[in-house]
Order: sequence, then structure tokens, then C-alpha cells
Amino acid sequence: MIEENRRVLLGMSGGTDSSVAAMRLLEAGYEVTGITFRFYELNDSTEYLEDARSLAERLGIRHITYDARDVFRKQIIEYFVQEYMEGRTPVPCTLCNNYLKWPLLAKVADEMGVFYIATGHYVQKAKLEDTYYITYAADPDKDQSFFLWGLKQDILRRILLPMGNITKVEARVWAAERGFQKVATKKDSIGVCFCPMDYRSFLKEWLVRNGQLRSENVSHWSENVSCWSEMVRRGRFVDEKGNFMGWHEGYPFYTIGQRRGLGIHLNRPVFVKEIYPEKNEVVLSSLSALEKTEMQLKDWNLVNPQKILGYNDVIVKIRYRKQ
Repeated sequence: MIEENRRVLLGMSGGTDSSVAAMRLLEAGYEVTGITFRFYELNDSTEYLEDARSLAERLGIRHITYDARDVFRKQIIEYFVQEYMEGRTPVPCTLCNNYLKWPLLAKVADEMGVFYIATGHYVQKAKLEDTYYITYAADPDKDQSFFLWGLKQDILRRILLPMGNITKVEARVWAAERGFQKVATKKDSIGVCFCPMDYRSFLKEWLVRNGQLRSENVSHWSENVSCWSEMVRRGRFVDEKGNFMGWHEGYPFYTIGQRRGLGIHLNRPVFVKEIYPEKNEVVLSSLSALEKTEMQLKDWNLVNPQKILGYNDVIVKIRYRKQ
């Protein structure tokens, strides 16, 4: 077991948050080493690597890179695609943080003899008796506690979260006051790192590359049924009684609760209620029909079972920024 020390391995993405995290850790007296994981490079861009290296050099800290693209593809991207292919909506960032990013940080830190690990996440931790908990960040608009629900005690006891007690606005001011104008003015990242805009475009391209969709006329999905494979093809929108309502482009391209982008025009608002991959059907309904009185949870992480099992009322967060 590595003894507690003042050394910390910081995940650096090249963005504002991890960059300011590095500054704050240094000013708090820690010996910082930055590590940039190569998980996925959108459009083959490596600008983020250069940004992280450049900042580390300016701060006078060691910087290393770690190529995790293969494991990221197998554990995160393939999971992401498979969930949609089974009619479910994945949250890849929770899987990545809890089972890849933080454990990988800990693994590399162990190899270096470093005790602490850190990132630029907007989240805090608290210790109650002998147990550590993830808690909300000071900035409610940037709080990322939703993504770290699965972290275990062996990770939680080692993590430092230098961004948890400040807001994003304060982070930008912090960087600007110290002369890091590029850091202060960087745009926020949006969405999932490997498909920051529309997941449907990513999914289509991935399915083509992996032989599940033919590539001809890819830009005209709904106009040419011949481009669909047996697994992903045009199918039926139906109501709750199974009555035909229109055509959809393929069930993986829809998510429960969706209203916009259905490509169907009715005289009333309708929402995706259910998805049936085996029948390639998407069920549409009114908003009120989406309401549920119960739900099933799986893959949960009871940090302290004794503290929760006696409660009748709990809060469950099912989407980022939602309660």
C-alpha cells in the first residue's frame, strides 16, 4: 500500500477545468504530475495533447500521456453502441469515470508511487465516520456528481477535487488573473467526448464501419430503404394499441421520452414510450402515458448500506442536470 504523501497524479484534458485544477493543486502545495489519456480523438485531432503539454511546461510540472484508445473502444464505445442496439439509452460518461478513467488514474499512480489522484471535475467529497461520499459541487450548473456514483472507497479516499468548491466563472477568473488567458477563454466541451453533437450520426458511421449498415446513400437514410441491414432498418411507429402511425428510420435512433426529431407530423404532441428491437417498433404516446409509479435499479453502488436500507424515501437521479 502506498503511503499518503503530497504527490498527486492529475488527469489533464487540455481544457479549462483540469488546467485550473493543476494551478490550484500547485498553490495548495502539492507536487503535481499531469497525465493525459488518449481515449478518443475526434476527427483525429491531437490539439488537446499539445494544450496539456504546453500548460504543464509553463507550470513546470511533469506531463505524461497514456494511450487508452483500444480499451476505451472496447469498454465504452462498444457498450454505447450495444445499448442503443438493445433499445436502451446509455450514459457512457458514468461507465468511463467509474470503471475506466479513475481506476486507470489509480493504476498509473500506484506504478509511480503517488498516493493522490485528481481531475477537474466539479464535485466534492465528504467523510462521515470512516466512509467517504461524493457530494454536490458548489456550482449547481456544472455539478458532475451524477457521473461519479460508482466510485469505491479505495478510490474515494485518494481523490482530490480542487474544482468542487468554486464555480466555472470563478475558474475562468482564476486562470485570467494568473496570466493564462487561453485557459480562461476556452470553450466548454459539450456532450459525450466521442460524439459531442448528434449521437445518431456517430452511431450510423460506426455501424457502417462494422458492417451492420451498408454505406451507399448513407446521407439519405429515410429515402432509400435498400441501405439498411437486417438489424437496422426502417420500421413502424405505433400507438399503445399497436396501430400504425408512421415510419421511423431505425429503432436505435430513438430514446424513451423523445419528442423532437421523430420525423412524424400529427395534430398532437407525441413522445417515445417504448422501444421493441425484436419487432423494430417504436411506441408513441401522450406525455401523461410516460409517467411511472415504479422503476427498477441495477448496478447501484451502496456506499454505506446501513445508512440507506432503513429509509422509505430516497431521491434517484436518472439524468444529468435532472432530479
